Amino acid sequence: MLSWDEEVKPTSPAPHAGAARLSPTPAPARAPQVSQAALSSTLADTAIAAPQSASHAPSGTHRIKASDKRIINGQTDVNQLVPFKYKWAWEKYLATCANHWMPQEVNMNRDIALWKDPNGLSEDERRIIKRNLGFFVTADSLAANNIVLGTYRHITAPECRQFLLRQAFEEAIHTHAYQYIVESLGLDESEIFSAYLEVQSIRDKDEFLLPFINAIMDPNFHTGTLETDQTLLKSLIVFACLMEGLFFYVGFTQILALGRQNKMTGAAEQYQYILRDESMHCNFGIDLINQIKLENPQLWTPEFKAEIRGLFEKAVELEYRYAEDTMPRGVLGMNASMFKGYLRYIANRRATQIGLEALFPNEENPFPWMSEMIDLKKERNFFETRVIEYQSGGALSWD
Repeated sequence: MLSWDEEVKPTSPAPHAGAARLSPTPAPARAPQVSQAALSSTLADTAIAAPQSASHAPSGTHRIKASDKRIINGQTDVNQLVPFKYKWAWEKYLATCANHWMPQEVNMNRDIALWKDPNGLSEDERRIIKRNLGFFVTADSLAANNIVLGTYRHITAPECRQFLLRQAFEEAIHTHAYQYIVESLGLDESEIFSAYLEVQSIRDKDEFLLPFINAIMDPNFHTGTLETDQTLLKSLIVFACLMEGLFFYVGFTQILALGRQNKMTGAAEQYQYILRDESMHCNFGIDLINQIKLENPQLWTPEFKAEIRGLFEKAVELEYRYAEDTMPRGVLGMNASMFKGYLRYIANRRATQIGLEALFPNEENPFPWMSEMIDLKKERNFFETRVIEYQSGGALSWD
């Protein structure tokens, strides 16, 4: 193992560009001293807010003022978390940390027994579960890639970046949860994890999202112009309002409906936690979008709003097709047509949250119990699988 003081030396010839071998050497008796001036200069040179022009931090001649911070295209040092300007972002970060959970905390024994029982679930119920897992096992990976490889590098407010780091970790937990369910039930992993390529209703949703991921992940993409800033804003809207805020809701409703009937309670408990997490992600994204609009009103043009409305309408159509595919017949007291109104209701809510008019006036929520699922602060979990306050570490009390 190399110590921090051991140096890295490239071999010659290197096997390919950028490759190097680790060659441990004895640690020097004493590390070289670095002056404060040299350290300040080095930090200034490396404190790059985003890959865009004029994004270096000040050279240390003055201290950062909160009023100088910007969500995008900021010129302040992204390595300096405080002073806070966007306290709402920091408060949401703290809230997500308090809501920490891990999949293996949930007992899956009842689910396993029910799945193995030939008479435990109907074929329609089994289809719902497999289709759900087929979408979600890759959906949260797409969300994580979008954050880590795209969004994060273009956001120049460090308190917002802090939330994004936590959000990326939670996306990893969600992918872990779906894998844990797949493994627990003994499902064909190849079938489930390949569904995003092989099941048309799932593939269509992912293909809708991919252009908005690829646009901001492109190494040559930089914010700073009207066009590129609108591209980033569009990507944020798609992921906060349409992916996390719409594309997940048919699946959430279906699995939680199973839990309400005392079926697949372990999976339903995990989906309940994921719903809570994703609701917070969605709310943070909406706050981020609205703050960008506030700081950059020139982006919110009539043409841009019309384009966003079109994306909302397309997303509702795609998610309704997914509902039809997962529920070809009525099951669990629901049918696909009920989801048409539900998705329009959600789309209206998301649109108005970012300052658009409702797209589908007078739609009502056919599943009011779904709103209750987001509030987990109760003495006992909804599915009665364990005592929970949905808090981290020592705050959890176990049966």
